Amino acid sequence: MTAQNLTQSSKPKRIVVKIGSSLLTNNGRGLDRTAIYEWARQIATLHAQGLEVVLVSSGAVAEGVVRMNLAERPKKLEALQACASIGQMGLIETWWQALIQKGVQSSQVLLTHDDLSHRLRYLNISQTIAQLMDWRVVPVINENDTISFDEIKFGDNDSLGAMAAAMIHADLYIILTDQDGVFDDNPSTNANAKLISQERAMADYLFDVAGDGGKWGSGGMLTKIRAARLAAMSQCQTVIANGKVDDVIIRLAMGERIGTRLTTDSQDKLIAKKQWLAAHIRMAGTLVVDDGAKLAITKDHKSLLPIGVTEVYGDFDEGDVVEIVDTNKTRLAVGQASFSSQHAKQIIRKNSDQISQILQGNSDGKTVIVHCDDMAVL
Repeated sequence: MTAQNLTQSSKPKRIVVKIGSSLLTNNGRGLDRTAIYEWARQIATLHAQGLEVVLVSSGAVAEGVVRMNLAERPKKLEALQACASIGQMGLIETWWQALIQKGVQSSQVLLTHDDLSHRLRYLNISQTIAQLMDWRVVPVINENDTISFDEIKFGDNDSLGAMAAAMIHADLYIILTDQDGVFDDNPSTNANAKLISQERAMADYLFDVAGDGGKWGSGGMLTKIRAARLAAMSQCQTVIANGKVDDVIIRLAMGERIGTRLTTDSQDKLIAKKQWLAAHIRMAGTLVVDDGAKLAITKDHKSLLPIGVTEVYGDFDEGDVVEIVDTNKTRLAVGQASFSSQHAKQIIRKNSDQISQILQGNSDGKTVIVHCDDMAVL
């Protein structure tokens, strides 16, 4: 499909664009302002056509490394966070200047994994970003590296971009990198390696051909494949392309075949959701189940019923991700709770037909604590 024959109805309305450190920092030599201004021009062009664009920008740590004249990216957490603190100022200032010169207002949004795994914070963030887009502002999102630690880190902005795409119900997630896309072998060692033009995001063999991260970034092609699977959870297609291609953002938005397009379908959406659940690090609460429920969810892949739950720990809301453990506290699965912890504690060890009466009509017809479609068995 080319820009010329793409119909207006199939043009994406919401796009998330993620640009990696290797592009933004010109392989570690400070922010490449010429490139940033060029991408800003492309974003402004789409913005003028009525498209809504969210930008996910790496580069804070790498910019901090350069500003401090360090020979390489630090390995100690406190040094990385210090570099992020220093570099973030230059990064967001550069994006603001580049976009405002094209008549586009922008904003800064710094997030951690904890922000998006907590339901109330997630809703608040999504509402804020929705307001920004209503005001025709381009949000510039980055991980809050200055305060992040292992338990709350995304670890890479590819995953952050995918979660942002799911949050705003984006139609297209563009990952710009210094590679032409995903190849069936390593193109640097195999001259006959072929570019994979299109594939299902859930195709298992993609992991076999993905590589590791580079010197100046935290991710590689592997993280981009994982991110595409996360985006698939919200039926969002992902394109991995070379950010140095002329007008690449505009051309991809118009449907031109550049890089690798990773598609999704309804079945992939369910698989991706379960992988997203399994990837959660922090749990909002814990459900302890008896042996009958353990067998039902691990062997028969059934939903978790209230009668099989013996204890509820934590303070969580409906939709929060909780862990399911057996009586020995061995983790069996993770899933999204159908009830808040307050309501869950009232209905455990009860039959499903008693829920509505116990909760006095506040059950909304739900009869399971965690539905099998919202659960990842470990």
